[in-house]
Amino acid sequence: MDSRKVAELKAFVNLCETSPEVLHLPELGFFRSWLQNMGAKIPPLAKTEGGCKVTFKDKYGKIDQDGVIEPDTVEPEDIDDLDSIEVTDEMMDQANEKKVEAINALGEGDLQKALDLFTEAIKLNPRLAILYAKRASVYIKMQKPNAAIRDCDRAISINPDSAQPYKWRGKAHRLLGHWEEAAKDLATTCKLDYDEDASAMLKEVQPKVSDI
Repeated sequence: MDSRKVAELKAFVNLCETSPEVLHLPELGFFRSWLQNMGAKIPPLAKTEGGCKVTFKDKYGKIDQDGVIEPDTVEPEDIDDLDSIEVTDEMMDQANEKKVEAINALGEGDLQKALDLFTEAIKLNPRLAILYAKRASVYIKMQKPNAAIRDCDRAISINPDSAQPYKWRGKAHRLLGHWEEAAKDLATTCKLDYDEDASAMLKEVQPKVSDI
């Protein structure tokens, strides 16, 4: 076995011993699961008045992980084979109707109904970027950032000049603790179409990027 890799592993184990909160980082979910399957007990996160908060030290310095959530397991919708569909004017109209219904459902707080309606709209008109961006916004509210990123990637591939998918992808990366990716997407959002919400989140994320 490579002695350098063994040394790196030993250093990581030492880090886990001195700062066990590092084990709660989203990107180490696979390692945490393996440890638990082996019978290991993971120390719980320290509680603060506002809930769970992780602050860890590593080679990047001290970074606040407050607000970061566990990554979701993406459940891809059956949309990959929709590019070959010939979208008729009638289908476009139906997709628009579904979009309006979905927005209304979202306004009423019915996230699952909104998600289902946006999915129906996408199946009717799979080449409309805004539909993926809208569904991504629902995924964000449902705390499913990986699903949101997948939709935003699709939207950007269709229309790279639309600000909305960058905004929601930036928010998704922020939820996952991907600070540099979040900052880049949120900055792109404001460059394409200034958004106060995106600007505020960018100001929150930028110090974390500086720490890195």
